[in-house]
Amino acid sequence: MQTQSDIRIRDLSPDADLELVAQFYRDAPDYWLLAEGQAPDLAKAAAFFTDGPPGCDPELSYRLGLFLGPRLSGLAEVSFGFPDPEDAYLGFIMLGPWARGAGNGATFLRAAELRARTRGAARIYLAVLDENPRARAFWLREGFRDTGVRGEIDMGRKRQSLRRMSKNLL
Repeated sequence: MQTQSDIRIRDLSPDADLELVAQFYRDAPDYWLLAEGQAPDLAKAAAFFTDGPPGCDPELSYRLGLFLGPRLSGLAEVSFGFPDPEDAYLGFIMLGPWARGAGNGATFLRAAELRARTRGAARIYLAVLDENPRARAFWLREGFRDTGVRGEIDMGRKRQSLRRMSKNLL
């Protein structure tokens, strides 16, 4: 069993960490299989460092890695300015199957929220796929609430329905 001292969260960079992200995606393709119907490739790993919500500057976003010992075990992306200028947006958070069910998701989320608060964000938003009820249940447990905004997104081979959720940070 891991201890808190085994968990490390740090910023990731495309120059130093692209291969780590690619390996993580190879080891944990389940989200991409659900969302897009295909396993992620190197281009998907590279996109982790540049993707973000509309109007957000990727250079101002956080790209975070959660490490259990030496192994990259989770990824998160936090952007700023969407949907409103004072908001943060959790564009992506994912744990490998080996890291789930032990409180690592909540620990990782707290680190992302801290970065958003430090930047002065009043709220943090995210979108969850309707096809992912376990993720929605996690977000509800962590204090996120449905905003009533729903949409559809083309995810490559699949079209997905999603809902926006938010949490006050103040």
